[in-house]
Amino acid sequence: MKQLVEEFLDYLVVERGMARNTLTAYRHDIERYVGYLERQGIANPDEVRPTTVNAFLQQLAGVGLCASSVARNLSAIRMFHRFLVAEELATSDPTSATQLPKRAQLLPTVLDVQEVERLLEQPDVSTPLGIRDRALLEFLYATGVRVSELVRVGLGDLLAAEELVRVFGKGAKERIVPIGAQGLHWVNRYLQEVRPLFAKAGKSQNILFVGVRGRPMTRKAVREIIKKYARSAGIRKEVSPHSLRHSFATHLIEGGADLRVVQEMLGHADISTTQIYTHIDRQYVREVHRHYHPLEQRRTRNSAATGQDGER
Repeated sequence: MKQLVEEFLDYLVVERGMARNTLTAYRHDIERYVGYLERQGIANPDEVRPTTVNAFLQQLAGVGLCASSVARNLSAIRMFHRFLVAEELATSDPTSATQLPKRAQLLPTVLDVQEVERLLEQPDVSTPLGIRDRALLEFLYATGVRVSELVRVGLGDLLAAEELVRVFGKGAKERIVPIGAQGLHWVNRYLQEVRPLFAKAGKSQNILFVGVRGRPMTRKAVREIIKKYARSAGIRKEVSPHSLRHSFATHLIEGGADLRVVQEMLGHADISTTQIYTHIDRQYVREVHRHYHPLEQRRTRNSAATGQDGER
């Protein structure tokens, strides 16, 4: 069975062009699944029954995996069995009738505009490190990129004249996103005043954001920087690089941006993924309804008129 796993993983790389992080997750999920099958005495994929798959998923849920993680495991298992059937390494797919567990839709942590502004103002821009960190925070909020995308942005990906950035997302898919004048201002200041101090030949690899020793910044380093500045800004929410991505999307949609445009900027393949950002706070929804609904506008005008009459 382990040989089949290796063939499947090779297929994901060669045929599907799967990104390294996604491939690592698939390997982990499939190897755990095959280990379970072996403990059940199953050595041939045709011996797997739908009840076997269901029992495995129940075991995952029983040890505390959240619904989204169980669903991800089932997606990997389903792809594995479909591959085996397509390659004539098995005659049937035991997952064909298995349903994905219902996923709880968790709303992302979103900072309001004032919180974002406080966060951006935390780095001490009288120091080289502060300038770099301010540029990094501005870049994340201006573009809405994932932290995994941020740390791969190269010097040649910055299209300054057009205020755009080239980003390589999941599955190495390329997209172009706006950065805007303010984000570009801080990135340019970092490039002119700081990066030449940090960058080192043979270490920096032409990556945009580098550490003080010249190496490309890691996702972990970016997370720690954001957490540090969130604490100093007095923000009590659990803040991460993804919080800035969520805030970017939410603020655009609250401002009236078209959902399809936001989808393109975020690099979402499915519009339903972007729609989570429409779950904005109820007070904002009430304000929009009050301000734009014609009957509410009439009621507001009548209330204002009554109030004026009473004052007279």
